[in-house]
Amino acid sequence: MTYFIGLEVSLRSTNICVIDDQGDLVVEGKTDAEVLDIVAFLDDLDTEVTKVGLEAGTLTQYLTYGLQFAGYEVVCMEARQVKAALSAMRNKTDKNDARGIAQLLRSGWYSRVHIKSMESHRVRALLTSRRAILDKCIDLENEIRGIFKIFGVKLPSKLGHGSFDRTVRPLIEADKALSPSLLPVLDARLGLYQTYRDLDNQTRHLAEQDLVCQRLMTAPGVGYITALTFKSGVDDPTRFRRSRTVAAHFGLTPRRFQSGEVDFDGHISCSGDRNVRSTLYTAANVMLTRSSRWTPLKAWGMKLAKTRGHRRAVIAVARKLAVILHRMWIDDTQFRWGTEAARS
Repeated sequence: MTYFIGLEVSLRSTNICVIDDQGDLVVEGKTDAEVLDIVAFLDDLDTEVTKVGLEAGTLTQYLTYGLQFAGYEVVCMEARQVKAALSAMRNKTDKNDARGIAQLLRSGWYSRVHIKSMESHRVRALLTSRRAILDKCIDLENEIRGIFKIFGVKLPSKLGHGSFDRTVRPLIEADKALSPSLLPVLDARLGLYQTYRDLDNQTRHLAEQDLVCQRLMTAPGVGYITALTFKSGVDDPTRFRRSRTVAAHFGLTPRRFQSGEVDFDGHISCSGDRNVRSTLYTAANVMLTRSSRWTPLKAWGMKLAKTRGHRRAVIAVARKLAVILHRMWIDDTQFRWGTEAARS
């Protein structure tokens, strides 16, 4: 007889449900959300576990890799599908959710979620830290700009992050009334900016040393941030059967709703990794607005912008760019620029 285990994982505790191949309850329990505690609970069972299922969440990587190392086959389920299935239950409790996950695992009615490697998560942590520090710098800069406006001081609209301190500090030091309140803010902003520069240099160095990122950066508009974000978001290119599904995975395809006689396409679905989608949009916008070298992709995007508008053209180019980058990764090739005839 085969047995299936469902885990309802919260931050500090985990509800465990074991059922057999007929769907009958074997045992239920609750333990801490730690790998050693869950493994100890499963080892005490006098059954041969077939699969362990859990819903995608913040502790997914930690629990999945830990249980796999202990010798268990772990299935991570797509959260939205699990939520839709469990919504049919009358009472929502952690115990009922664990039982429902076990039943989903037995029936096979679930979509399996790819668990990224720890290397991809480390790259993602570096990119996230870099972006968070930069956002805080921008917040402090905007705070100083807003205070200056009260006293009639208007800073240039285009003032780079690197030149902000040497432009603003003399103005603050010249006003003895503002110095006690704004100099600490400016010093805090300078410390954050120096930390951002260190993280940015680490990111650039990491992309320059990575062969995949070097190959991806041959495409127009794709810099080291886009290359690293796309590589860490995809993680394993072979998990996509077709390159066309990459754009849909990151939410760059239109959302469709059909019911009876109602059938319409909406805006893009915006599903998947938001950071990957944002960097692809930025790369496509750079290709259409700043890149001086023409390619068939840019020519197609510029033609589309004349008929459908710039924003829609950028999204369409970003969708094609995701497909091209994945194909470059799979085929181990660089970007094909085409000829100058693409301009016409």
